[in-house]
Amino acid sequence: MKRRTFVKLAPLVALAPAAVQALWGKVAFAKSHGGKSGSGEVPDFAEHMLTSDMNGTGPDGKPTGQTATFTGASKAGATADSASAKMKLTADEQAILDGKEGPEKAKLMKILVMFGEAFGATKLVDLGGAPHSNLYIGAPYLASLIDMLEQCAAAGLKSYAPYTVNPRPYDVYNVQNNPTDMELIYQGYPEQMRLDWVHSKLGAPDLNQRTCACYIDDIGNRPEPGTYVAWCESSAVNYGNSALGIRTNRYGAGMEMVCAMLGKAPLFGLMTDEGRKAKWLIDVKTTKEPDWGVLGTAIGRKCVEDVPYVAGVEQYFGGEVTNDNWHKLKYMGSATAAAGAVGLYHVEGVTPEPKEKGRDLLAEDFQTYVYDDKEQQRVIGTFENLWPDKDGDPTAVFIGCPHCNYEESVRWAKMIVDALDKAGQEKTAIPVYIFMPTVTRTRILMEESELAGRAKSAGVSYTNMCAVSYSGMKGFSERVRGVTNSAKNRNYSSIRYFPDQKLIDIMLSGKI
Repeated sequence: MKRRTFVKLAPLVALAPAAVQALWGKVAFAKSHGGKSGSGEVPDFAEHMLTSDMNGTGPDGKPTGQTATFTGASKAGATADSASAKMKLTADEQAILDGKEGPEKAKLMKILVMFGEAFGATKLVDLGGAPHSNLYIGAPYLASLIDMLEQCAAAGLKSYAPYTVNPRPYDVYNVQNNPTDMELIYQGYPEQMRLDWVHSKLGAPDLNQRTCACYIDDIGNRPEPGTYVAWCESSAVNYGNSALGIRTNRYGAGMEMVCAMLGKAPLFGLMTDEGRKAKWLIDVKTTKEPDWGVLGTAIGRKCVEDVPYVAGVEQYFGGEVTNDNWHKLKYMGSATAAAGAVGLYHVEGVTPEPKEKGRDLLAEDFQTYVYDDKEQQRVIGTFENLWPDKDGDPTAVFIGCPHCNYEESVRWAKMIVDALDKAGQEKTAIPVYIFMPTVTRTRILMEESELAGRAKSAGVSYTNMCAVSYSGMKGFSERVRGVTNSAKNRNYSSIRYFPDQKLIDIMLSGKI
């Protein structure tokens, strides 16, 4: 099986390596561990990260035929520079480019202008809210970018607002406290301390705030609808654009930091009214509540990065998104972003823009995709078993990719404890990992201490790391046969996907 590069770990997709080298005098991003920037090869330590949500590969490492342009519009064979334009800068922006605010800021502005022009933007806009960064792993091939950020920090530059960052790629306290994983962490993330340090210098909060779900209550990065921001993390961009109504494009790792230090971003794609029009009507006609991860996978494969308008599911939300039902959008949306490259979806009667504009959000030439029971079963049938030992028993359960919020974490703990009581069991048959930010874990320990203690003693671990990074580590599929309720995680690794109730059965029995 040919391993392909996972987008969050590899080339700064939207930040051309040639531009960085010219401006900062650095070499290619991958110097060691076998990974070469733009080569499609995976560094040894991440060899089980099987897919990218932008390079058109599936979880089996094979090409899907999809092409993403990063503009919210799928075009077969398109390239970024096919939409080149000339940027019109304000006097203040031109002054920065001319070096009036220092050489570091001038270089950042040059990168941003080149980036914007490549995607057809003719102006920059001021950013509000707070950025979100998915520059979260201290891998060797990111050393050049970390050098660049350190130079900016040394020059006194900071983000225009305190910003959130994706979860760290490992958790040596709760999960990976064994010699094998420690050795792989040492090999794979030698730049981690430097990266964490430079984030703190540039304006990120402490490590307890790290999460891919930056918008949950315990973290609070929820800009007002219509706010221009620069977010980088496919699931966060997807949820923010859709459920919060913010305006951000999907940036490659590092470009969001360029925008953050300048407080500006190029205006194109999903930041424009036209770019937020839906090119697909997804007509959901299942006889009962759809499997949200499967639905999201189907949408991602069908739409690639075109904006979908999802109809037929309003009854499952009661007309609004709450802390108790948001996970349905999370699992659907993150799957659209992983199986395709969807950065924005509309849900009729549920998300902000269709509540205001209804089907006026549909483009004139929209296409219709009917998703019914038969189609759902067809998509499920494509979820290949990628375990090396296909007949083996599962050895671990993964819940929370993207991260769980407080309500979802508590709900899962209760479901597990109740199922154990009903079965007359004290412990789960296999370990269960629930992924969440540290502040959420602390809140559960304080507010639901009896439940949290019971779940912990039964085999549940609360962890703050990235599930995808963990399941993509070298040799993971040979050591762990994982199961999950996250179609996103399934799309990025050898982990197998099952709906919630089936996961409960697997936890208790250790069997599929």
